[in-house]
Amino acid sequence: MNHAQAHLPRWPLFHRAARGAAAAFLATTLLAGAPLLALSPPASAQASDPSPLRFRDDAEEARFRALVSQLRCVMCQNQSLADSNAQIAHDLRREVLDLMREGRDDADIKRFLVARYGEFVLYQPRVESKTWLLWFGPVLLLVAGSFVVARIVRRHAGDGSVDVDDRQEW
Repeated sequence: MNHAQAHLPRWPLFHRAARGAAAAFLATTLLAGAPLLALSPPASAQASDPSPLRFRDDAEEARFRALVSQLRCVMCQNQSLADSNAQIAHDLRREVLDLMREGRDDADIKRFLVARYGEFVLYQPRVESKTWLLWFGPVLLLVAGSFVVARIVRRHAGDGSVDVDDRQEW
């Protein structure tokens, strides 16, 4: 054993001590950082206008409500833009109202949102080559399922006679 090897720690003890020190460091960091995390604003917080939307007249409000009920929230996925409380839904509602006030019609607004977020933003996507399965898929599954069930029933129906087995006890 040379002079350099004499000063090396014993490995099992060294690893145990290193693991203990790492665990202590991690615990200390978590305990010290928890109050800071609780007091800090969320990283995803956006500067958005919290004031409610104001409409010029009842016709504008009715058009707005009808339009946002046809659009899907891109974050919630199962709620319309009108029903969602997500931050992006608030921002998109404000953007839809701004586009309406620019003089765009409903079709232009939908095209704008589809170009930005994809066909998903529409509750009723257009029938195109990309969406035919979405529109006709359920009917195709129903027809295919009916065909399979009919074949199974026809195969098991046979001639209708039942073999009698005298050894069978009922």
